[in-house]
Amino acid sequence: MQSSTPLSHKQNIKGNIRFALITVSTSRFSKYGSVRYPHEAEDLSGDLMFSMVKDVGNEVVSYSLVPDEVNIIRNLISRSINEEVDVIVTSGGTGLSPDDVTIEAISPLFHKEIQGFGEYFRYLSIGQIGSSVVLTRACAGIVKNKVIFCLPGSPNAVKLAFSEVILPEAGHILKHLGRTV
Repeated sequence: MQSSTPLSHKQNIKGNIRFALITVSTSRFSKYGSVRYPHEAEDLSGDLMFSMVKDVGNEVVSYSLVPDEVNIIRNLISRSINEEVDVIVTSGGTGLSPDDVTIEAISPLFHKEIQGFGEYFRYLSIGQIGSSVVLTRACAGIVKNKVIFCLPGSPNAVKLAFSEVILPEAGHILKHLGRTV
């Protein structure tokens, strides 16, 4: 019987993963509309998501900047689910203020929740923000065989989530969903 290393089940996962990236922010949204590209608005987290996805050879299929409004977020997620994307990532709207409604907009759509993502993200975040991790409701789930990650809006949170969880695990999650990338 051949022994396997803990990571052997992740071998042979390669390919181009297609991302839809969404920044949710009332403060960064302006009169110009709901859909923009990172170079058209000051969106440090959007810029970071965009570059981190591209830097490892994956594809950004779409990028949007939308206000923290349930119907707008939910409609955009629904459209993104029907696009040729594998992973949808939102940044922003995961806090506790009355304006933070990303989780309320998206979590009812989940067929399955990936509870370990939020738990692990908060665990990793302790080193950066200490006990303030209790203020984030970062989460992930599956909708129609697509993976959705909901992240806090800070560039540090985006960098941590992408470098330590999303990019290393996206292909692995898709493999478990029976998808090949």
